[in-house]
Amino acid sequence: MTEPWTATVLTLFPDMFPGPLGHSLAGTALQEGRWLLETVDIRDFARDKHRSVDEAPFGGGPGMVMRADVLAAAVDAAASRAGPDQVKICLTPRGVPLTQARIRVLAEAPELMVVCGRFEGIDQRVIDARGLEEVSLGDFVLSGGEIAAMALIDACVRLMPGVMGDETGLEEESFEAGLLEYPHYTRPRLWEGQAVPDILLSGHHEEIAAWRQEERKRVTRVRRPDLWQSYRAARGVD
Repeated sequence: MTEPWTATVLTLFPDMFPGPLGHSLAGTALQEGRWLLETVDIRDFARDKHRSVDEAPFGGGPGMVMRADVLAAAVDAAASRAGPDQVKICLTPRGVPLTQARIRVLAEAPELMVVCGRFEGIDQRVIDARGLEEVSLGDFVLSGGEIAAMALIDACVRLMPGVMGDETGLEEESFEAGLLEYPHYTRPRLWEGQAVPDILLSGHHEEIAAWRQEERKRVTRVRRPDLWQSYRAARGVD
């Protein structure tokens, strides 16, 4: 029997988990054993009675930096319980932007380790020595990696077989095929003077599909010119 997908989170605040991951689709899948969540308290690997995990940065500067020796010990302990194909992620604003394509790869990996940074950052030596892949959720800064870890894990879990009720809907979501998603409408047909587009009430499924595709292109062109250019370049359109 295939082992369920496992996410191991290294954090200074293990009580934050599962948090939102324990609710809705991800929470149901977790209860059903479709995926597993483990937490590792980085402070358990501190070497002094105060359970210190940070020090002032060499070269000066504000804040504190997470120690390489303490974090490496936590990473090694978690990795020793995992298989050879575990992917190790370090969440940091300076990382490579996370994309839906990368999420699909991570969701297909058997095991995922997510290191949640705090303070001013993590000693670069542990990132390099342990092969941590630096990933960013976007061009903004959080107080720690825990919320980012929850977002990343949720994005992976919802792609797993049986988690989403209608998995065919995944094919039309934002970022699939390089485009954003089309707008949605439901009852009532008229709301505050705004009507549902007539095409959606026509019953002509091919025309509806064509309309939705054009809306995906329009929304992407207006809101994400970068995605639109990539979409056109991938299809050889100037």
